[in-house]
Amino acid sequence: MGGKKIVCRCNDVTVEEIEALIDSGVTDIEELKRLLRIGMGPCQGRTCIPIVLSILARKTGKRQEEIPLPKARVPTRPVRVEVIVGGADE
Repeated sequence: MGGKKIVCRCNDVTVEEIEALIDSGVTDIEELKRLLRIGMGPCQGRTCIPIVLSILARKTGKRQEEIPLPKARVPTRPVRVEVIVGGADE
């Protein structure tokens, strides 16, 4: 029973898609993120980024600690600090 192995549930990205890009030479997690939108869904990568790191390590022979995490991006519109820390309603 071989179905799709979903890594990123937010954007429906499969193991096969990730491995295909790595096999084609894409070994930078930032580039994988841009091409597949991993880590850009509602979970912000809490689920998929660790899995992608393990796939990337396995396919490249690197240790996971050697692979830098994707950079966090600031919100695209200004947000008051009170909203971020939970001290005010949006």
